Amino acid sequence: MRRDVFQAIADPTRRQIINMVAHQSMNVNAVAGNFDVSRTAIYKHVKILTECGLIVIKQQGRERFYEARLEKLHEISDWVGQYRQFWTERFDALENYLNQIQSKDKKKGK
Repeated sequence: MRRDVFQAIADPTRRQIINMVAHQSMNVNAVAGNFDVSRTAIYKHVKILTECGLIVIKQQGRERFYEARLEKLHEISDWVGQYRQFWTERFDALENYLNQIQSKDKKKGK
């Protein structure tokens, strides 16, 4: 099953993991220490994040460190951007309409 970045950010634990490793490379113990779940659960979350391309695992000696690769988040930004433009246009049209109504009311002396 192909995973996408939307699946990665759908879970609050995964969003927290992304946030943590975005600031610094961390090993699994450091990541797992921030959650009240098992290391196995953290491994499952990290697996999804790596499949989505948001985290890479770097081997340093006997330890494995997680590093963020946030470029994929542009997919979300682009998707949301479509709707931002749509709603901006709608709100601008509403504002214009309300301004027209107000100017008509002013002309009528209301």
